[in-house]
Amino acid sequence: MSTESSSFATKTSHPWMRVAEGAMAICLGLMAVAVFVNVVLRYGFGSGIVASEELSRLLFVWMVFIGAAAAYPRGEHMAFTSLAAKLARRPRAFALLTALVRLLVVAACAMLAWGAWQQVLVGMGSRSVVLGYPAALLPLPALLCALAIGLMASVELVRRTPLDLGHSAEVE
Repeated sequence: MSTESSSFATKTSHPWMRVAEGAMAICLGLMAVAVFVNVVLRYGFGSGIVASEELSRLLFVWMVFIGAAAAYPRGEHMAFTSLAAKLARRPRAFALLTALVRLLVVAACAMLAWGAWQQVLVGMGSRSVVLGYPAALLPLPALLCALAIGLMASVELVRRTPLDLGHSAEVE
């Protein structure tokens, strides 16, 4: 079995990726409609929808963290591969670097998840000012994103999936 076929990066048509893309599209669409309607009402009629700013903020936070989780398996996060590329010809050193990178990703996700969990707990006791949703809904996507990326990095660590050095994004 090739390492590419076992990698999350090759599964961009996976149902979870389609769900994430759909959720981001819904968030973006609702934000655009809420902001557009609010601007038209404010400048055209001197009124507005108070909840549109709060709704847009909540949707933006969710969209960003859903996007961050969806970007990980595609290798779309920022990567500094100059050292890794030099070690690619040395299999043991490259494998150690890969494991170190994955361990650091898991550690960073654990810290983010812990901090987000603390904020979720704090937010359970309060509500947003206008819409009245639980304030825990703002840090919740950070927790879910950290868990998702941490799980993907852990699976890659266990499977010993090599680092992807062939990023398709343009480099400047």
